[in-house]
Amino acid sequence: MSSIVNSGAAAAEHRTVGRVMTILELVVASGARGMRLGDLATALSAPKSSLHALTKGLVATGYLREADGGYVVGPAISSLITAESLTAQFAYKHILSELAGRWNETAMLATLVGDSVVYLDSVEPDMLIRAIPTLNRRLVLWPRSSGKVFLAFMEQKRFDSYIRRHHPEPSDADYVRSEVDRTRATHVGVNIGQSGQDHIGLAVPIFVGQSPVTTSLAMAGPRSRMEDRMDEISADMLAAAKTISG
Repeated sequence: MSSIVNSGAAAAEHRTVGRVMTILELVVASGARGMRLGDLATALSAPKSSLHALTKGLVATGYLREADGGYVVGPAISSLITAESLTAQFAYKHILSELAGRWNETAMLATLVGDSVVYLDSVEPDMLIRAIPTLNRRLVLWPRSSGKVFLAFMEQKRFDSYIRRHHPEPSDADYVRSEVDRTRATHVGVNIGQSGQDHIGLAVPIFVGQSPVTTSLAMAGPRSRMEDRMDEISADMLAAAKTISG
C-alpha cells in the first residue's frame, strides 16, 4: 500500500513541476503581452484555482510579475542566464546569420524540451518565399528535421519510451526507427515534404561533451530551391556545428 501512495505522490510532484515550467515557458513566450490566469488555465487544461497558487509562488520568488491583470516575466529570470550562455547566444546568432547569408534560406537554433522541439532563434533571408519558424513554442518532434536529430542521439530508454507513446503501430514505429538510424549514421536530419509538400528541413546536432544532444542547427526553405543543394548545405551546417561543439 505504501508503495502505491508514494507513486501517487511522485506523480503529483512531477505534474506540479511540469505545470510550473509550462507557466514560465508560456509567460516568457508571450513577451510584453503577458498571460492572464484564464489563458494559462486554458493552455494547461487545469482549473484556475490550482494554477493561482503556483503563479503566486512564482510572483513571490520574483520569476513572474503581475501587470495589467496578467503575468509577465519577473526580474529573477535574469538569474537563470549566465555570462556563458549569453556568449553562446551571440556565437549562435553569428553562425545563423552566416548560414542564412550563404544559402539564402532560414537558419534556426532548436532545442529539445520534453517530447518537443522549441526553436529559440532564427535568421531569415531577404526572400519573398521563405520558411518562417514559430519561436519559443513547443512543436512535435516528428517529422521535423531537428526532432529526428534529437531522437537519433537520445538515450535508448528514453527513445524507446517515445516510440511506445507516440508511434504505437508497429509499421509506423519501424519507419521512424529506420529514419532515426539514418540520421544517426549521417548526423543530418532530413525532412523532405513531410511537414509540407514544398518544404525541406535539414538539421545537424551540436555536441556538448558526452551529454545527449539537446541543441541543433537547422535550415529550412522551399523544396524547389533546396533540393539540388542539400548535400552542400548539410556539409556547411556540419562544419558550423563542429565549430560550436568545439
